Amino acid sequence: MKTQAAIYFGGDPKVTIADIELEDPRSNEVLVRVKAVGICHTDIGMMSPDPFIPVPIVLGHEGVGIIEKKGKNVKGLELGDAVILSIDHCEACHSCKSGNPSYCENMMKLHFSGRRADGSSPISFDKKPVNAVFFAQSSFSSYAIAPSRAVIKIANDLPFELMAPLGCGIQTGAGTVLNIMEPQAGQGIAVFGVGTVGLSAIMAAKISGCHPIIAIDTNAERLSLAAELGAHKTINPENEDPIAVILTKTNGRGIEYSFDTTGQAFVIRQAVDSLFKNGLCVMAAGHGDVTLDGFSIVLGKTIRGTLEGGGDPQIFIPHLIELFKAGKLPIDKIVTCFPFSKINDGLSALAQGRVIKPVLIMP
Repeated sequence: MKTQAAIYFGGDPKVTIADIELEDPRSNEVLVRVKAVGICHTDIGMMSPDPFIPVPIVLGHEGVGIIEKKGKNVKGLELGDAVILSIDHCEACHSCKSGNPSYCENMMKLHFSGRRADGSSPISFDKKPVNAVFFAQSSFSSYAIAPSRAVIKIANDLPFELMAPLGCGIQTGAGTVLNIMEPQAGQGIAVFGVGTVGLSAIMAAKISGCHPIIAIDTNAERLSLAAELGAHKTINPENEDPIAVILTKTNGRGIEYSFDTTGQAFVIRQAVDSLFKNGLCVMAAGHGDVTLDGFSIVLGKTIRGTLEGGGDPQIFIPHLIELFKAGKLPIDKIVTCFPFSKINDGLSALAQGRVIKPVLIMP
């Protein structure tokens, strides 16, 4: 079929909406008419003069829409179903068999190679294959092909623009708290960086009854929103020392949990140093080497990473939807909508910190 997609050709962090040809779904795939798709920092991170992925490529990995075609081997999904597109996994490696698809050993190949496992792409541009299957969907497109195991069925009456971020950003932040930390009511958490992932963690911490919930960021508007969503204390590190404030807030003990969403080495060090001696720091990103105080680690601190919040999207995303329906996950507070034709405005708004979660509305 002929349709349109936003193609990143390399160089400047901009995409070009172009006419493409899209294959029919294969036996284990579905064709989804994309209704909305979130823009994530990971999309922006792929756009650089020295790209991490092959270009040209169609990005986008927080798609939501309606199934219009399906392969002959697809089970449990029907034409007309509303679905969220999330991460793929091989089903065969140790992690997948252990019930941890977020840590699939073939994750890099499945999400960042630009091709299916057999080297093919479902998208052609100018009569030539173009890199696609980004996060198994490449949903910066009017239509997307996705493997059925990366598709989660949802109710058709849910707001598509609010469901889209569940596929990555929200499940990463909320999942880190609910699936990995699993805090008890009354335990404290400090969240370093309050974009989509950090604010989702704060929402989840409130659901868990954490106290105190501390938000750290240099953006005053985001700190204000963090307080609205459940943070008991906000810290701007340009004005206050986060470690000193956290120690004061916890009577010198340190906090039970900390979550770094920035990937910056000095911030990760702050997140670890703010912990109680038996505390846990979780990283959602990492850039370069990190230097830590070895003795404090010996005293019982733990540091670990997370991919997609560590859960199984087939189980966890429906749980998040129930929290949303109960009014406990106010996604609308962080979403700003853009028409697909203004995708570059959405990309720049996110990169410049002017919005938290831009969501593209497809024509």
